[in-house]
This record gives sequence, C-alpha cells and structure tokens, in this order.
Amino acid sequence: MESSVPPSLATRRAVLLAVGVLAVAALAAYHNTFLAPFVLDDADSITENPTIRHLWPFFWAFSPPGGGATVSGRPVVNFSLAVNYAISGEAVWSYHALNLAIHFLAACTLFGVVRRTLGRPLLRPRFGDAQLPLAAAVAGIWLLHPLQTESVTYVSQRTESLAGLFCLLTLYGFIRAVSSPRPWLWRVLTMLACLGGVGTKEVTATAPLLVFLYDRTFVTGTFREAWRRRRWLHLSLAATWVPLALLVASTGWNRGGTAGFNVGVSPWAYWLTQFEAVARYLKQALWPHPLIFEYGTFWVGFWDAAPFALIVLPLAAATMVALLRRPVAGFLGAWFFAILALTSVVPGTNQMIVEHRMYLPLAAVVALAVTGLHAVLGRRSLVLWPVLAVGLGWLTFVRNETYGSELALWRDTVAKVPRNARARYNLGIVYSEQGQYARAIEQGEAALQLDGGASAGEAPAIYNKLGYDLAMLGQVPEAVAHYEQALRLKPDYALAHLNLARALVRLDRYPEAIRHYEEALQLKVGGAAAEAELGDALMHEGRAEEAIAHCRAALRLTPTWAPGFNNLAYALLLTGRVDEAITAYREAARLDPRYAAAWVGLGYALIRAGRPAEAVAPCTEAVRLQPGFADAHNTLGIAFAQTGRTAEAIACFEQALRLDAGGADVHDNFGNALAAAGRAAEAIAQYREALRLNPDYAPAHRNLGEELRRAGREAEAAGHFAAAARLEAGGDDARTRASPPTVASPPAGK
Repeated sequence: MESSVPPSLATRRAVLLAVGVLAVAALAAYHNTFLAPFVLDDADSITENPTIRHLWPFFWAFSPPGGGATVSGRPVVNFSLAVNYAISGEAVWSYHALNLAIHFLAACTLFGVVRRTLGRPLLRPRFGDAQLPLAAAVAGIWLLHPLQTESVTYVSQRTESLAGLFCLLTLYGFIRAVSSPRPWLWRVLTMLACLGGVGTKEVTATAPLLVFLYDRTFVTGTFREAWRRRRWLHLSLAATWVPLALLVASTGWNRGGTAGFNVGVSPWAYWLTQFEAVARYLKQALWPHPLIFEYGTFWVGFWDAAPFALIVLPLAAATMVALLRRPVAGFLGAWFFAILALTSVVPGTNQMIVEHRMYLPLAAVVALAVTGLHAVLGRRSLVLWPVLAVGLGWLTFVRNETYGSELALWRDTVAKVPRNARARYNLGIVYSEQGQYARAIEQGEAALQLDGGASAGEAPAIYNKLGYDLAMLGQVPEAVAHYEQALRLKPDYALAHLNLARALVRLDRYPEAIRHYEEALQLKVGGAAAEAELGDALMHEGRAEEAIAHCRAALRLTPTWAPGFNNLAYALLLTGRVDEAITAYREAARLDPRYAAAWVGLGYALIRAGRPAEAVAPCTEAVRLQPGFADAHNTLGIAFAQTGRTAEAIACFEQALRLDAGGADVHDNFGNALAAAGRAAEAIAQYREALRLNPDYAPAHRNLGEELRRAGREAEAAGHFAAAARLEAGGDDARTRASPPTVASPPAGK
C-alpha cells in the first residue's frame, strides 16, 4: 500500500525529526556545562574585556581589544560576548547556552550540506536512497564527538565554533544558490555568512577556496567551467580577504606577538611540530583519548618529527592525487588540510597542538568514514551510527565533567602532560585562589624544573607567581628575590614591578617600592589601586605633596571610591591642609556610610581644626560601626579629653588598649587624660610605657617631664625635657596625637 503523504512533505517531516533528535542529543551531551567556570583566555575575552560591557553604541561592542586576546581582530565574536554580558553579566550560563546553540546550528547546517550533496547527480546513484540517514549520521557523530568539547565548553573558543558555523552557512548558501529558482537570495546569504566568518576567525579565509572546489567537484565538474559560470560570485567571496587582512593588521599581523611570521619563531622549527599535531588530530578523530586541554609549548628536531611526517605527508600527497582522480575523496582531504593549513603553517609561540582546531576538519573525517563504510556495507552500516553516536555522546558528557571546575581541568591536564610548565603554572593559580599557597609553590617550582618553564618566554610569569605565593605565606624576602628574578628575565614585566613594590612596602623599603610603583604605572598596570598605594608609600617617605597628586589620580580613575578619598584626606592632613582634608573625609563617608576609617579620619581632622566637640559624633559613629576598631576608641578619647569629658576619655583609651597592644601615642594620650583627672602616678606609668615602646617619642618625654616637675622631681624632669628638645617633636600637639590609617589595596593578581 502506497503512502498518501506527498514525498516533499514526508521529507520535511523526516528533516524536522532529524533536527529534533540532534537537539535532544546536543542537550543530553552538554547539559552539564552550563555552570562550567570561565578558564584561561576567558579572562582577556570576557571578565577583563571592557568592550563587551555595553551593546550601545554598537561600534564599541564591535571594537575588541587589540593585542593577543582571543577576541582581538574578531569583532563578531566580541559582539556575541557583549550580547551575553547584556543578558547575564559575568554569570556563565548564558555564554554556555549560546555556545551550545551555535554548535547545534552548525550541526544542522552540516546536516543540510551533506544531505544536499549526497543528492547531487554525482553521488545520487550511490547514496541517494540513504542521503537523509547518512547526513543525520554525519551531523550527529560530528555534533557528539568529544573532540568538539573544547570548542563548545571553553567559552572563548566560540571563535572556532562560530567561524565553523559561518563557513558551513557559506557553503550551504552556495549549494542552495546553484539549484534555487531565486539564486540571488542564497548568494546574498553566502556573502553575508562569509563576511560574518571573516569577523569571527581567520580560518574563514579558506571558505572561498572550499566553495570554488565544491563547485568544481559536485556541480560543474571542472575548474574552468566553475569559473566560467560563477566567476563573479567566486571573486566576491575572494574579496572578503581584504577586510580579513585589515582585521589581521589590527593585531599587528601577529596577534600580539603570539602567531605570525614576525614573532621570532623559526617557521621550520614550528612546522616540524605540526607533523605531530596533525597526526594527533587524526588519531583523536578516530580514537578520542586522551583529550588534553593544554598541550604546552614544545620544540622537536628533524628525527623527532620524522615518524609523524611519514603519516601526514603521504596523506597530503594522496589528497593532491585524489583531487585529480577521485574528486570527492580529494574534496574531503582538501577540506581537512586546507582548514588546518593556517594554524599549521603560520608560526605560533605557545600553541603547537590545540584540539579546537579540529572543529571543522573533523567534519571531513566523519563524512569520509560514514560514506565510505556505507559504500562497503550498504544500508547495513546505518545500524552502527546511532550506537556510535550514543557512545560518543557519553564520552562527551564525561569529558565535560572535567570542565566543571578549574581545579579538575588543570589537574587533569597536569596528570596527562606532567612536563607541561604552563599547565602547572595555571594549576598553581587555582591553588592560590583557594588559599593553598604551599601547593601552588610546589607547582611553580616543578614548572621551573621543566625545559619549557625555564625558557625565557614562560619563566618570568612563573617566578612572579612564586613570588606572590611566597608573599602570601609571609615569606616576603624570598618573594622579593623571585620578583627580582622575573624582572631580570623580563625588565618590562609590569605585574612583577607592581607585586615587587607591594612586597617592598611590607619590608618598609619605601624608596625602592616607589620606583617599582612608578615603573608599573608607566607600563599601564595597577590602575587606581597602584596610584593609591604609591601615594601611601610617598607619605611614608614624607613626600606628601607628591602623594596628593597620586591620590587625586586614583580618584580620577575611580571617582566613587571611598578609600581613595580617605587616602587623599590623610595626605592633605600631612601638608596641613586641614579644611580640605575634612571635605575629603566627608566625601568618603558619604560614598560609604559604613566606612569606619572615614569617620575616624573625619573626627581626627576636626580635632586638628580645633573643633573637638564636632569630632565626637563621627568618632562615635566609627565605634558603633566597628566596635573592635582601636583607633576609633583612641580618637574618640582625644575628642572627649579636649571637651573636658575626662572620665569618658579614660574609658575610651582603656578600651583602645584592650583591643590593641597600643602604640606610644595611645599610652601618651591615656597619660594626658589621667593627668587631667589628677591621677598623676598612673599618668607617669603610661608615659613610661610610651617611652618603653618608643624611646624617641618626644611628646611622651615632654609630658612625663611635666608630671615629674609637678611632683617635685626636678632633676629627673630636666632629663626628659632635654630629651624632648633633642628629638624632633613634629607639628602635632601631644594631646591630639592620633594616626588614622590609610587604606591599602589588596595584592595584585598572579
């Protein structure tokens, strides 16, 4: 009995069913990735990329940062990340959802390309009756193959999957154009897709060549006829190389010194590594184990590359022969080698083997396997592909579990490639972020023992990272030595200058710290935090006017940063500009009403201005906000003492000393309050304790002398008066001495 369903309707239903199955399969294999964290290059592309923060004006989102970031020279990818940022900020779920959607759409497009290609006159006699299940098999296996996980789950490698989608759409548009009654619509789609790919990744440069080769292989039969019939379309596609060249030029022709013929890497040395790379790609396409996130940098000699060359060169030669004698197989071989050619020929400094490069080339391998087996077994082969697809989907699910945390991903990488210095370095970063600094140091030291880690390229970063971890463990002198080694290897290493400056501050080596802060800022690192910290270091050196300039620079960068106003106010106090300091402290407290240090500083400035009664309220607020803040109790005690509330002042000083061992100034202030209360013996004891803590503290010498003189102990008093005269007392009155702290920024990244 014949079906009453028209063939075209039955085909559409079958296509929709296949697409639905692909959607379910994609979700099943990748549903555990939606909370996978950002890793590695995701920082430059997403979390530290200011150009994705706003969708409007569009020009900004289409203007990725320059240099060697993954998005550099790739405006379409940058815009897609801006869309994600508009949806979920830095929450990862929307980025993964779009990555999976791109991969699914690419699989659907591949399904369409294969189905329509198998239906072409050249292949219809052999595959026509099975074109739909064979196309579904190719798309499904390609979709679920675990080799694709890096292109899908690693967010910033959207560059690869999105470029793959645009390349496939370019080819699909061409296929539809040659058979459509309205070809111009499909030609427009072809051009737009190719332009989209140009703005996504350089690999799209191969799209015009593949379309021309497809035209010759499956449509016209000869290059001459393909050129004669559609030269303007092929020329238009080739013209997309012009904007592509402009985008490449925007990265300095070398992606920030990481890839190109001007990065200081011998092409021959790089090409030798690519024989192993291509051989591994083929092996993983057929047997995807082990999958490795980061292979590291490696260099090989001629004889090391020879075994892999004996695999790759014959296959490349066979492809050239097949292009002439067996055009279909030749097309698939050319697809594989042409797409890999850009990354295999153009030298790179740190990525010899990268699994995401197989995103599109894998389609050729899968198509050859599926159609080849069908040619041998006929329709019986169709039973194998669903089983294989399920198995591959399971492996993909398992592989994606590894992406569930940075720790799991880098531990997996180190386990598989233990001599990978970069992997150990990044594992160390994860350990540092978890506070496991000793483990981080182990990884850094192990990385330095490796050939790759000891190279001039990676060693500075490893030494800098080791310095950071040692500093966090309190081993600051050792940290300084590592930062200095990093700078010997790379004198313009901005982050090492910044971290070294911070370590030197901890050792009270302020003149050296100032020099390295200035270097860091000249090299454009540290921003507002470095400006503020430099200002603090300058204050310690008595260079308050210079400190004010840097405090103001920090506030120009972060005008709503309350600690910045607090620092500025303190610097203004040091130069005697009390009224300006009061204004700055008030602004700090306005910006952050829960910022206790600002309230203490305001109280202290009011005391300096001779307005102690007004100082009581802000100091009381500081104590309320932070009851354990010793300086707040001390400054409130000064305000009480100067307004005649001696008993309350004494209680404040006692609390300040209970909360903290106290400095000479606190004991001196306490002594003043006790003296005012007529408790001379106790006052003398506090002055003596102040001098025990700091024998050169002139105010305590003077105040102790006063009490001793009142007690009739003139000779002893004279000795302290003489000591006070010998020492520099500074400009502060002893009864109003306090030291509201500046606010230090947290240490820099690793």
